[in-house]
Amino acid sequence: MNSYRQILYHIVFCTYRRENTLPEQHHKALYSYIWGIIKNRNCVLYQINGTENHIHILSDLHPSIALADYVKEIKTASNKWMHESGNFPNFRCWAEGYCALTYAYRDKNLILNYIKKQKEHHKKDNFENEYLSLLKKNGVEYDIKYVF
Repeated sequence: MNSYRQILYHIVFCTYRRENTLPEQHHKALYSYIWGIIKNRNCVLYQINGTENHIHILSDLHPSIALADYVKEIKTASNKWMHESGNFPNFRCWAEGYCALTYAYRDKNLILNYIKKQKEHHKKDNFENEYLSLLKKNGVEYDIKYVF
Protein backbone atom coordinates (compact mmCIF):
# COMPACT_ATOMS: atom_id res chain seq x y z
CA MET A 1 0.00 0.00 0.00
CA ASN A 2 1.27 3.49 -0.82
CA SER A 3 1.47 6.33 1.67
CA TYR A 4 -0.07 9.68 0.89
CA ARG A 5 0.33 13.03 2.55
CA GLN A 6 -0.28 16.72 2.14
CA ILE A 7 1.57 18.95 4.57
CA LEU A 8 1.20 22.65 3.83
CA TYR A 9 3.25 25.04 5.99
CA HIS A 10 3.19 28.82 6.25
CA ILE A 11 6.61 29.68 7.69
CA VAL A 12 7.61 33.13 8.88
CA PHE A 13 11.00 34.27 10.17
CA CYS A 14 12.73 37.60 10.50
CA THR A 15 16.11 39.25 10.52
CA TYR A 16 18.10 39.78 13.70
CA ARG A 17 16.31 42.39 15.83
CA ARG A 18 13.86 42.78 12.92
CA GLU A 19 16.37 45.11 11.27
CA ASN A 20 15.64 46.22 7.69
CA THR A 21 18.65 44.45 6.19
CA LEU A 22 17.09 42.74 3.17
CA PRO A 23 17.25 45.32 0.36
CA GLU A 24 14.19 45.04 -1.86
CA GLN A 25 16.24 45.07 -5.07
CA HIS A 26 17.79 41.74 -4.00
CA HIS A 27 14.61 39.97 -2.85
CA LYS A 28 14.15 38.11 -6.14
CA ALA A 29 17.67 36.62 -5.97
CA LEU A 30 17.20 35.68 -2.31
CA TYR A 31 13.84 34.04 -3.00
CA SER A 32 15.31 32.12 -5.93
CA TYR A 33 18.13 30.86 -3.73
CA ILE A 34 15.67 29.73 -1.04
CA TRP A 35 13.52 28.06 -3.72
CA GLY A 36 16.59 26.02 -4.69
CA ILE A 37 17.07 24.85 -1.10
CA ILE A 38 13.41 23.85 -0.90
CA LYS A 39 13.51 22.03 -4.23
CA ASN A 40 16.67 20.13 -3.21
CA ARG A 41 14.79 18.81 -0.15
CA ASN A 42 11.99 17.40 -2.36
CA CYS A 43 9.57 20.01 -1.11
CA VAL A 44 7.36 22.32 -3.15
CA LEU A 45 7.45 26.10 -2.85
CA TYR A 46 4.05 27.66 -3.52
CA GLN A 47 4.89 31.23 -2.56
CA ILE A 48 7.66 33.27 -1.00
CA ASN A 49 7.62 36.98 -0.25
CA GLY A 50 8.48 39.44 2.45
CA THR A 51 9.86 42.83 3.27
CA GLU A 52 13.18 44.26 4.35
CA ASN A 53 12.99 42.47 7.71
CA HIS A 54 11.11 39.20 7.29
CA ILE A 55 10.09 36.40 4.94
CA HIS A 56 6.94 34.32 4.49
CA ILE A 57 7.15 30.90 2.83
CA LEU A 58 4.24 28.69 1.82
CA SER A 59 5.51 25.22 1.03
CA ASP A 60 4.75 21.57 1.09
CA LEU A 61 6.96 19.67 3.52
CA HIS A 62 8.20 16.25 2.48
CA PRO A 63 7.42 13.70 5.24
CA SER A 64 11.06 12.59 5.51
CA ILE A 65 12.07 16.06 6.74
CA ALA A 66 11.57 17.42 10.24
CA LEU A 67 10.20 20.96 10.27
CA ALA A 68 12.96 22.27 12.55
CA ASP A 69 15.65 20.83 10.26
CA TYR A 70 13.93 22.29 7.19
CA VAL A 71 13.76 25.82 8.59
CA LYS A 72 17.30 25.54 10.00
CA GLU A 73 18.64 24.54 6.59
CA ILE A 74 16.85 27.40 4.84
CA LYS A 75 18.09 29.95 7.36
CA THR A 76 21.66 28.61 7.60
CA ALA A 77 22.22 28.27 3.85
CA SER A 78 20.60 31.60 2.97
CA ASN A 79 22.56 33.33 5.75
CA LYS A 80 25.82 32.06 4.28
CA TRP A 81 24.77 32.91 0.73
CA MET A 82 23.73 36.46 1.68
CA HIS A 83 27.09 37.14 3.34
CA GLU A 84 29.00 35.73 0.37
CA SER A 85 26.92 37.60 -2.24
CA GLY A 86 27.84 41.05 -0.98
CA ASN A 87 24.30 42.24 -1.77
CA PHE A 88 23.19 42.29 1.86
CA PRO A 89 25.94 44.36 3.55
CA ASN A 90 23.92 45.20 6.67
CA PHE A 91 22.47 41.72 7.18
CA ARG A 92 23.88 40.14 10.35
CA CYS A 93 21.85 36.98 10.61
CA TRP A 94 18.33 35.64 10.93
CA ALA A 95 16.67 35.97 14.31
CA GLU A 96 16.30 32.86 16.41
CA GLY A 97 13.06 30.98 16.03
CA TYR A 98 10.26 31.06 13.51
CA CYS A 99 6.51 30.67 13.20
CA ALA A 100 5.19 27.65 11.30
CA LEU A 101 1.47 27.19 10.77
CA THR A 102 -0.24 24.31 9.03
CA TYR A 103 -3.15 24.82 6.70
CA ALA A 104 -5.60 22.63 4.85
CA TYR A 105 -4.96 22.41 1.13
CA ARG A 106 -8.30 24.12 0.48
CA ASP A 107 -6.84 27.25 2.19
CA LYS A 108 -3.77 27.30 -0.08
CA ASN A 109 -4.92 30.14 -2.34
CA LEU A 110 -5.98 32.29 0.61
CA ILE A 111 -2.54 32.00 2.25
CA LEU A 112 -0.76 32.26 -1.10
CA ASN A 113 -2.49 35.58 -1.82
CA TYR A 114 -1.80 36.84 1.71
CA ILE A 115 1.92 36.19 1.19
CA LYS A 116 1.87 37.67 -2.32
CA LYS A 117 0.51 40.95 -0.92
CA GLN A 118 3.11 41.44 1.82
CA LYS A 119 4.35 44.81 0.59
CA GLU A 120 0.79 46.18 0.42
CA HIS A 121 -0.04 44.72 3.83
CA HIS A 122 2.98 46.35 5.47
CA LYS A 123 2.05 49.79 4.24
CA LYS A 124 -0.71 49.55 6.87
CA ASP A 125 0.79 47.37 9.60
CA ASN A 126 4.23 46.50 10.97
CA PHE A 127 5.81 43.06 11.27
CA GLU A 128 5.38 42.85 15.04
CA ASN A 129 1.59 43.33 14.82
CA GLU A 130 1.34 40.92 11.90
CA TYR A 131 3.31 38.22 13.72
CA LEU A 132 1.29 38.50 16.92
CA SER A 133 -1.92 38.48 14.89
CA LEU A 134 -0.88 35.26 13.12
CA LEU A 135 -0.11 33.60 16.45
CA LYS A 136 -3.40 34.70 18.02
CA LYS A 137 -5.56 33.93 14.98
CA ASN A 138 -4.14 30.41 14.82
CA GLY A 139 -4.45 29.70 18.55
CA VAL A 140 -0.70 29.47 19.14
CA GLU A 141 0.18 29.92 22.81
CA TYR A 142 3.16 32.20 23.34
CA ASP A 143 5.00 34.16 25.97
CA ILE A 144 5.49 37.73 24.74
CA LYS A 145 8.93 37.97 26.36
CA TYR A 146 10.19 35.27 23.99
CA VAL A 147 8.42 36.40 20.82
CA PHE A 148 10.72 39.32 19.99
